Formats: sequence, C-alpha cells, structure tokens
Amino acid sequence: MLGTAVAALSATGALACEADGRVSIIGNEFPAIQTVAAAAGECSGIEFSSNLTADHQTLNVAGMTGDPAEYTTAIVANSSIVALINEDVIQPLDDLVAEYGQDIPQQQLITVDGKIMAVAFMANAQHLVYRADVLEQIGADVPTSYEEVLAAAEQIRAAGIMENPVGGAYAAGWNLAQEFTNMYLGTGGEFFTPGTAEVSINNEQGVEALEMMKALTEYMNPDYLTHDSNATSAEWEAGNVALMNMWGSRTGVLMDDEGSEPVVYENTMVGGPLTVGDSGTPANTLWWDGWTVAKNISAEDAAATFQAMAAGSSPAILDETTMSQAVWLMEGYQPEAVNEGVLASVAAGSTPYPMRPFQGLLHTALGDNIADYLQGNESAEQTLADIEAAYTAAATEKGFLQ
Repeated sequence: MLGTAVAALSATGALACEADGRVSIIGNEFPAIQTVAAAAGECSGIEFSSNLTADHQTLNVAGMTGDPAEYTTAIVANSSIVALINEDVIQPLDDLVAEYGQDIPQQQLITVDGKIMAVAFMANAQHLVYRADVLEQIGADVPTSYEEVLAAAEQIRAAGIMENPVGGAYAAGWNLAQEFTNMYLGTGGEFFTPGTAEVSINNEQGVEALEMMKALTEYMNPDYLTHDSNATSAEWEAGNVALMNMWGSRTGVLMDDEGSEPVVYENTMVGGPLTVGDSGTPANTLWWDGWTVAKNISAEDAAATFQAMAAGSSPAILDETTMSQAVWLMEGYQPEAVNEGVLASVAAGSTPYPMRPFQGLLHTALGDNIADYLQGNESAEQTLADIEAAYTAAATEKGFLQ
C-alpha cells in the first residue's frame, strides 16, 4: 500500500521504454497527469493515444468494457479504482510487475485483496489556499478551521474587498459528494455501520456537515453548483476568491505567474487541512493517484501499456518544471513550498479515501441529492434520508445488501 514517507522510497532509476503494442490512456486533466501521459507517449514503438478530461470517471468504465477495450489504462485514485474493480475491467499487475517492474518501490504498489491492482505515482489532498494580502487587510490570522473561514469571509465582505470570497469545487455530482465526504469525516462521522454495507449518515454528524457546507455557500459565487476544480481555479486567478479548500495538485497553477495578475499569484499561499467542530479530525481525505491496466486487451498491449506507464511515472520525469506539480512518489522528488499543504495533510493524519467496494455507490447518491438541501428545497434530515434511500437501493441491486 501507499507509504506516507516520500523520503523512504527506494531508488527506482530512470526506466527506459521500448515496447510494441497499443497504449491508450483515460484520465483527469491536471498538470501532473498531463506530465505522466506525455512521458508515457514517448515510449518508442507504441501506438499511442490519450483522453485527459474532467469527465474521465463517466467514461473509463464504458471505455474499458469492450473487447478489446478502448482504453488500455485508466489513471485513477482511491475512489475511482473501486468502480473499475467492481466492473472487472482491470487486471492484477503481479505478473507484469515481476517481469517489467522490479524497480518500482513496494510502497507504490497498490494492493486490493492481496493483488497488485495499480501503481501509484503521486499523493494528493485538499487543503486551505488563501490570499495573504486579503487576510492582512482585515487583520486576520490564517484560518485552521471552517468556522474561522466563515468569520474571515464575513470580514472580507463587510470591508467591501470581495462579495463572494470563498471558493470551492461544489459542482453537483462527484465534486459535491467529495466535499461532503471531507466535511463528514471532519465531524468524526462513520459512513457505514461497522462491518457492514449498511449506510449510517442520517445523524448529528451528517446534519453538521451539511449545515457547514451551506454556510460556506453563502459566501460563494451564486453559480457554485456548476463550479468544478477548473472553474473554481479560474475564479481564483480572476481575483474573485480569497479562501478555498483546493487540491494540492492544482496549487502549482495558482501560484505560477500565468493566468492571473501579480497581486493574485504573489499572494497565493497554502495552509494545512481545515477542521470543523471539535472532533480534531481533518475535514479532508488523503489520496493517491496511479495507473491501471485494462483486462480486455491482448498480452502484447498489456505489456506495452505497463512499460509505457512505468516510464511515464519514473524519476526521469522530474525537473524544475514538473517538481512543483505534485507530491511525487519517486526517488529524487524534493518538495517545494507549493506542496506544503499536501505534506501538512499527511502530517495531520488525514483519513485516506475509503476503497470499500460500495463507497462509490454512496458517493453517487451524495452527489445526486445534496444540491436540494443547499438550494433550500429540503431539510438536512430529509436530504440525508434521500441519500440513504438512494444508496440502499443501489447497494441492494449490486448485492451488497440483502
């Protein structure tokens, strides 16, 4: 499983790549993944294509279900690998690791039920991003809790600096579900009755999580339900936002000198994970990103895909430009200031996103139902009951519940 001490990773060396076969990547579109995909595509002798898109999670299962699969590899994270395993569209990598990946550190090999199912290349987490100049204007310290974010946001608005100073990836669907997951963990809540697939979020912690999310939206752009990470980052670069919970993998773009005025990027800083209430648990999740190999492809294409992706996520990709794109899990990675938020999230004991086979069903139910509460159409309790009902129906259909 993924280790938390990057410095402890053993040497891998640059992995030269020459293979014969088809390599087709489906994955997200942020800079670190773009770097991995581009490097994989440089493998000589392969037939290469990639589809890097924010919609990857709605495309990867369908694109790997055919025979042969359209995509030979999906770049995934803790949550998105679950759907691929459930649908049986990716293959165990043990034999490929033995033949082509002896130099990949053990800590990067993601095992599920005793089988290697992915190779991780970076760690990620959401954490505070803030405008130092704006906080200085109102005389506020850097927030460490969502309660302090709300207090600072009110001061910023009252001072006439920004009308909607809080940002967040609250787009209805996956993003909104992720924000609830973060907040619910921060309350100390448990998603399921221990040892079962029976959902258990319609409780005080669930209400507390929803109420904090709604309080934050009062300081967000009115179109927050359409704002994914890309749109939220654009709001930041436009100078409209001063406080937000954002992925560490996105902060490099926010802190460089492209896309925004100097007053924005020179004052963009990262903090640690935020808390909510008094549980003391960070209101975020720790993630890894890694790559898989499709099941419904030829042995030749599987070997080519493994070799290309191993090369694309090797120490050879690390340079002055790429070093700041992620918390890389390769020998030679030296953290920069931009990645301090992810490292702080690790140090704070952030909870890894669960890899339960039924967690994705709950994630979907959350993303489909929370907007009703945020828009004032339902009570928190009714929304949580709707989520539990939607999850229970899906989990029963899939055989997780009787």
